Amino acid sequence: MHDATVEMTRLAAMDAREATRLLRGIRDAALRGRTAPLAPRADIGASWQRMLREGVDPDRDHRSDLLTAGELEARRAASPLLEVLPALREGLTQAPGSVADPLAHIMIVADAEGRVLWREGHSSVLRMADGHGLDAGADWRESTVGTNGVGTALVTRRPVQVHSAEHFVVTHHPWTCAGAPVTDPRDGRLMGVVDLSGPVATMHPATLLLVGSVARLAEAELRNRHLTELARLRAVAAPLLHRVGGRAVAVDRYGWTAAVAGMAPPDRLPLPGALRGGAGEPGGGPEAGSGAPVDGRVWLPSLGECAVEPLPGGWLLRVLDGTSGGSGPGGADGTVTRVVLDVSRARDWTLRVSGALGGWVRELSPRHAELLYVLAVHRDGRSAAQLAADLFGDGTRTVTVRAEMSRMRRTLSGVLAHRPYRFRDELEVEVRGPADPRDLLPHSTAPAVVAARAA
Repeated sequence: MHDATVEMTRLAAMDAREATRLLRGIRDAALRGRTAPLAPRADIGASWQRMLREGVDPDRDHRSDLLTAGELEARRAASPLLEVLPALREGLTQAPGSVADPLAHIMIVADAEGRVLWREGHSSVLRMADGHGLDAGADWRESTVGTNGVGTALVTRRPVQVHSAEHFVVTHHPWTCAGAPVTDPRDGRLMGVVDLSGPVATMHPATLLLVGSVARLAEAELRNRHLTELARLRAVAAPLLHRVGGRAVAVDRYGWTAAVAGMAPPDRLPLPGALRGGAGEPGGGPEAGSGAPVDGRVWLPSLGECAVEPLPGGWLLRVLDGTSGGSGPGGADGTVTRVVLDVSRARDWTLRVSGALGGWVRELSPRHAELLYVLAVHRDGRSAAQLAADLFGDGTRTVTVRAEMSRMRRTLSGVLAHRPYRFRDELEVEVRGPADPRDLLPHSTAPAVVAARAA
């Protein structure tokens, strides 16, 4: 059984007042810098430390300004979570026999910025939520309201349960909540959080498992829809590829391959921002305005110079004669000169690559951000066993490491070498970390990252 579930089971076995009293003693000791008889759970303790560093008041409830009705509707319409709202609703508020009693809980759906987009549940619990500022349009980031099931799940990027006095702000102690992040399987971007909240007496250790399972089901539904969209694009692109000749590939706006001719099919191509939509659009990123096609052409690190033609739902990329992925900024011939790994934020990490013929930016998943950070601070390289120990504390998990490194080397063409795994020796590598090293990749439990925070 997962450690967090074990702790929740112990708390659930206690009287509600006894559990609250125990957690309050742990919290008070942590806030005063004293040693408590019991340590807080790891995610909770780390969140409390972030709140202390950010100056969140533990004794005063801070309320953000609510979004206007127009702003809220605009966010709802633009959120990819709208597509899976029926699945979330069915799994958390309508499933018969669920541990999530609709008379005792409310479902909260928040976007990646912690803004509450939807909330549903029994009217009496909704009225309680109103009294705590848990209203549609409210900001429930950690930095605004302290440790909570929405904001803390956004930071940790994994399911988290916050019970009673585990909330940093004292006015939230009458609540228990469990939140799980929802990630877009099409591009790996964090879409938001789904959360179940209710009065402290309704705490159930299985609630966290339920919320996490429903979040994964929502992601699976998006994945199935994506496969359907790729099939439609394939039906359109296949006849065109047959007539084009030479090397060509049809991809959707996320870079996933729908059809290919004259070459081995790549799983996914790192598209420049101009081919993924503008900043704020699905697939857009911090550099969404860069890499725009010039005269219908674009340079891609794994293919070289390509002619670009729009397709319904994607792009047709024709590799131009005499070019290859080894002749540009991401090529294997040393034309890459500099990489900048930016892990300065709590999320949205990037690798910026530049060279003689320009540059590109790659958004990083949580795991790839950890791997690249370790390689950036170990320029002499790491073996698969060393990376397994760095990431998992288990040097035998080399199969997982090799699979991740193989994926990264395909997409980060010309940047990484192997035997041992490392950034290429000729590259200038810069790491941009947070102002306070203790805030480095706060989601990460990798031993190498934990050690860097402590140092």
